[in-house]
Amino acid sequence: MNRLKPLQSTLLPPYTGVGALRVATYNIHKGVRGLGPSKRLEIHNLGVAVEAFDADLVFLQEVRLFHSREARRFDRTSFGWPAQGQADFLAPEGYEAAYRSNAVTRFGEHGNALLSRWPIGDIGHHDVSDHRFEQRGLLHVPVVWNGNTLHAVVVHFGLGHRGRVRQVQRLADFIRAEVPAGEMLVVAGDFNDWGERLDDPMRELGLARAVAPEAGRAGRLTFPSLAPLFALDRFYLRGLRCRSTMVPRGLAWARMSDHLPLVAELEPQ
Repeated sequence: MNRLKPLQSTLLPPYTGVGALRVATYNIHKGVRGLGPSKRLEIHNLGVAVEAFDADLVFLQEVRLFHSREARRFDRTSFGWPAQGQADFLAPEGYEAAYRSNAVTRFGEHGNALLSRWPIGDIGHHDVSDHRFEQRGLLHVPVVWNGNTLHAVVVHFGLGHRGRVRQVQRLADFIRAEVPAGEMLVVAGDFNDWGERLDDPMRELGLARAVAPEAGRAGRLTFPSLAPLFALDRFYLRGLRCRSTMVPRGLAWARMSDHLPLVAELEPQ
């Protein structure tokens, strides 16, 4: 397997205005793609992609700490399964990584992660599983950004709409209990909201979806990665507004995960 060439040229240049915050959210599909003999390891390419974001905060879903069967399978490849957890492996130099597991399986587990180039506080994890067949959680990480506390929450909601609505209610309970009213909040991740029906419930929590002022819907589509039709990956904001969003496209991005990443530039309101 050959690493992909640097992907920075496919992204917008970093916004250099005072107080700008660049964020990215990405479901990395546990760092592998394909089925059976054609399954391939993509975690090394994903490392190149994450570095190309040049983001202050990277919200990741379907991240593994370990998986014994995959580690044995890919030990024979040229790069091999990383020795450390995927969150630490993907964190660019100088970033801090926060990770908590959501689901435990026969050979390993997976969960949510946040990569931050800013100092982070105590990491919290809150179970929002709607039933035993889908283990889901919220990863909460306070971040000290430009001298202020910003609360980053990484989510990966369930596959059923009613279950997602209940998970929004659990998110509301968490926000009331854990996030002071006057502090900035970014809730980001894979919402699995195929019909785009969660904006109103999230708005009732005081969270506005990050949509660029002149962006069309096509610029928000992230799934499936080869020919995106759905805007499953999102940011919801409190105390911040969105300046721009973009979705990297092309075969290099389509091969790394079944989702495309979403990148946004934010600033305080």
